[in-house]
Formats: sequence, C-alpha cells, structure tokens
Amino acid sequence: MEYFDLEDPFTSLKEHHQFDEISTLFSSESDHMPSPSYLHCLKTSHFCVSFRQEAISLILQAQYSCNLDSFTPYLAVNYMDRFISRQEIPQRNPWVLRLLVVACISLAAKMKEIHFSPPIFLREEGFMFDAPAIQRMELLILDALNWRMRSITPFSFICFFISLFELKDPPLTQALKDRATDIIFEARNEINLLEFKPSTIAASALLMASHELFPLQFPSFQTSILSCEHVNKEKLLNCFNAMQEMVIKGTSESIEDMASSSSTRTPISVLDCHCCTKAESEGTTSTMAASAMPEKREIKRRKLNGFCSESNRVQISQIQPCG
Repeated sequence: MEYFDLEDPFTSLKEHHQFDEISTLFSSESDHMPSPSYLHCLKTSHFCVSFRQEAISLILQAQYSCNLDSFTPYLAVNYMDRFISRQEIPQRNPWVLRLLVVACISLAAKMKEIHFSPPIFLREEGFMFDAPAIQRMELLILDALNWRMRSITPFSFICFFISLFELKDPPLTQALKDRATDIIFEARNEINLLEFKPSTIAASALLMASHELFPLQFPSFQTSILSCEHVNKEKLLNCFNAMQEMVIKGTSESIEDMASSSSTRTPISVLDCHCCTKAESEGTTSTMAASAMPEKREIKRRKLNGFCSESNRVQISQIQPCG
C-alpha cells in the first residue's frame, strides 16, 4: 500500500489534477463516516457502547506497547467504527473484539507504512491468532469499507481552515494546529461527536483551540469559518457546544485524577495529567483527556488457528446491519 497522510488523503492523486481537491474532500467525507444507524445503536445498546470502549482501550494500549505514532491508532478507530456500524458483532465471542482490533491496527499500520507486530501485542493480551485469521478479518474489513482506506478525517481539513485565518506568525499557527489536533484526538472517544462530519469536527476543534489560545481574535476566526460555503452553521454550532462540554468534562476528570492516588495510573491517565498541567501553565481552562475506559477483563490464553477454517469462518451473509 502507498504511504497515507491523514492531512492529505489525496496525495497520490494530485499529479492527475482531475478534480478540485478541497471540493472533493467536502463532497466525499460522508463516505468515510460510520453508517447513520451507528449513533442510535451506541445510545440504545449497552453491548455496542461497551464493545467500542473496550476496542478503543485496546487500540490505545497497542499505541503505547508497540510504540505507534498517534495517527495510526486514530486511523484504526476510524476503520473499526465504520466496520462495526455496518456489521453485527457476535456477542458471545470475546476473541472477536481482539481480532478486529488487531486487524484494524494492522491495516492502519500498512497504510502508514510503519511496523506493527501482532504477535507481541496479542501475547500481552493473552490471545494468539495465526496470520491467516488476521488476514481473513482484514479482508472482511476491506469489503465492508468498500476498500476506502484513505480515510477522510478531521485532519484532512485542518490546513484548509487554518488558511482562512491568514495568520502571519508560524509559531502561533503551529500552536493553534497542535491544540486543535489534541482536541480531535480527544473527540475520538466521544460518542456524541460521531454524528458530525469530519470537516465540522475540524472546524469546531480549531474554534475551540483559538478560543483558548487567542480569545481576542476568536470572533474574527469564527467569522472566517462561518463564511466558508462548505460549512453548515447549525451543525457547527451544535458540534462546538458538544466539544466544549467534552473539554470541560475532561478538565474536571483530570483534576479529580490528580487529587487521587497516582500509584495505579495507566499511560493514558498520566498523559491526561501532563496535558492538564501544560494547559494550566498556559492559562487555559481545558485539557486533553481520554474518556475513561473499562478495566481490562481477565481472559484466558487461547490460540485460534482454526478461525479461517470453513466451519468457523465469519461469513458476510451471517452479519446483519447494526441498529
């Protein structure tokens, strides 16, 4: 697979000059979102929300244990959300979650052209899958996603929206981009933000970041984004409000975490405290805090070499739309 840059998903197509890139991003972004019924499923099904929370927790664990960059897990979550929004997941097979997580990370790593070793990660989690099993799940994901692996994400719109601000100071521009990026990573865990298009999440994250870092310039930044023909003002307002609640909630949880014992902190909670401390030193009132993930359940080691056998194969015909 050719290297994939989340900020520039059409890199390989630029040389052809067959379309206006920005217009194509906005017109195609819905194809890279979970199905419309997914949000309803998450809000009404305890299994769906628990499955997603545990999957994201495992993906973030892989980020630290396998030393992955931040964008590869984000891409893996995008694949995972899109897949489970179109496929019904068996509820009595806990190994399915592990296999799906491994396959999503593996595909994301291939797109990013970075090394990912499933055996090392799986050994830590107490499960073992053979290569054919992982490849079979990858093919199921590719089929469900119609082979649209160059995902259009909020990162695809960051540079475009920043260009509307006409900032002259590169360090300030980078600070704005970095803070917006942190907010987008945090938004990955928020169920209520799944209904919004990637461009809306990107615009909201930049407005949140500008409100924190450059409050005096916020009105002009807001005007610049609202004047964009591709932006739905009502959706942007709703997304901004939901994102603001997320950041405030994250701040409160991080403060509570710092007040409690730090002896059992995970890499994620330690990162939360670091971000909170950094934000406070800069005079901001928000932090990047990951949603609380369920505790890792105790599981038995097992090897599922037979997953790809005819009798145990997961068939597309056996899967029904979620919701």
